[in-house]
Amino acid sequence: MLKRKLSLRSRIFLFMIMLVVVASILIAAVTIIQYREQSQDYHRQRLERKEAQLISSINYVLKETTWEIKTENLYLIFKDKIYEIANIHNVSFNLYDLEGNLIKMSKSSVENTRIDNYLSTEILKQLNESVSKRYVEKNKRLGGNYRSSYVMLTGNNAKPLGILNVPYFDDDTLNEAQLNEFLIRLSYAYIVMILVAIAFAYFVSKYITKSLQTIREKMKGTRLEKSNQKIKLVGASLEVSALVESYNSMIDDLEESARKLATSERKQAWREMAKQVAHEIKNPLTPMRLSVQSFQQKFDPKDPGVHKKVDEYSKTLIQQIDTLSSIASAFSNFAKMPVQKLELLNVVEVVELALDIFPDSDIEFTSNESQINVDFDRSQLIRIITNLVKNAIQSIPVDRSPQISIIISSNDTDVVIQVKDNGNGITESIERKIFEPRFTTKTSGMGLGLPMIKNIIETYNGSISFSTLIGEGSEFTVRFPKHS
Repeated sequence: MLKRKLSLRSRIFLFMIMLVVVASILIAAVTIIQYREQSQDYHRQRLERKEAQLISSINYVLKETTWEIKTENLYLIFKDKIYEIANIHNVSFNLYDLEGNLIKMSKSSVENTRIDNYLSTEILKQLNESVSKRYVEKNKRLGGNYRSSYVMLTGNNAKPLGILNVPYFDDDTLNEAQLNEFLIRLSYAYIVMILVAIAFAYFVSKYITKSLQTIREKMKGTRLEKSNQKIKLVGASLEVSALVESYNSMIDDLEESARKLATSERKQAWREMAKQVAHEIKNPLTPMRLSVQSFQQKFDPKDPGVHKKVDEYSKTLIQQIDTLSSIASAFSNFAKMPVQKLELLNVVEVVELALDIFPDSDIEFTSNESQINVDFDRSQLIRIITNLVKNAIQSIPVDRSPQISIIISSNDTDVVIQVKDNGNGITESIERKIFEPRFTTKTSGMGLGLPMIKNIIETYNGSISFSTLIGEGSEFTVRFPKHS
């Protein structure tokens, strides 16, 4: 099963919300990273300041001491001074000789911390290989970040004298509390910002897609057979304006194509009509020609029956001339609809009058009202009824008793006329052609009856349709408004 695709409006809305959420997450991540880097820089700089202060005090003691400045005398030189320096700077530290042996520590014991009496070979190696002669060891102790710095001490002659060890514990409790408080406040701001973004995204997506919705509705209603309106949008974006211009250009092209197609169809229709007229006229001309030729060959003034023969020839010619006249009248009526003479008619009365020319035994007429008034042309309404009833009668086989019913009904706005027969029905192969000019299933006639009444009905904004069952009959339904 294919998933339903999101609309453009939904996608714009979701993308804008996602953008705000992703931006919020990135800002929070950058804030946390920045806080932690600042904390690391703070502890690093603080340790360096403590080291500098201690080294300054140690150098002062070395300058003022009366002992010879060498590694072996460091214990004697700082025997009491180490406590004084530690108290002044409020820092505990340790002194090691160059081999890593503990010489002196500022406190006899460090709470919760064990002081190594010997430095590891790794620490000595890192210290000696360092250009700055400084090495900071980091490890986890006491549930927090614990670091211990080692700095090479030098004498007046810049020769290595000993190793200064400053233990340092990174206490980030305050920073973590500040970070948590900041993140809480930031989350409140993010919630407000997301709510504002949702409202903003909703209106922006609605504004962006409003023009597209208008275009969609216009395109959905575009038809070749009718006049299509162009789109006029004010304040649309460049992309939407370009789309509107393309649509309007397409409408112009469509109307031009429709005009050319209509012209072509009219020309083709008149060509077909001309062929039909020529064909229908040739039918009576042939017997007329043969009659005249026969008259020329057999005419004898001395023949005693010459007057009778002339009379027969004249009747034949008059009959064929009448046929030509009926053909001309039929095509004239189809090609040019008579001028409408609208009048207020009682449909029931006019239909009953039109049915008088047909046998009463064959037709059953019913109406739900005795009077249904409409604005219609009397002669055209009679033409519609007579044509439909005549077709109904002709559709019934000779071995079947005709049963034709005409039913008239109406509502507040429309009149409905139903003509039902028990004929052969209309086969599927000719259903689409039944209202086309020239099409007929009869041995006589020109196939103009139904197309002509269809034109009349559509002139009154009405419609004609039919339903059929093969072998059982057909039903034609005419519907038109009461008032034009």
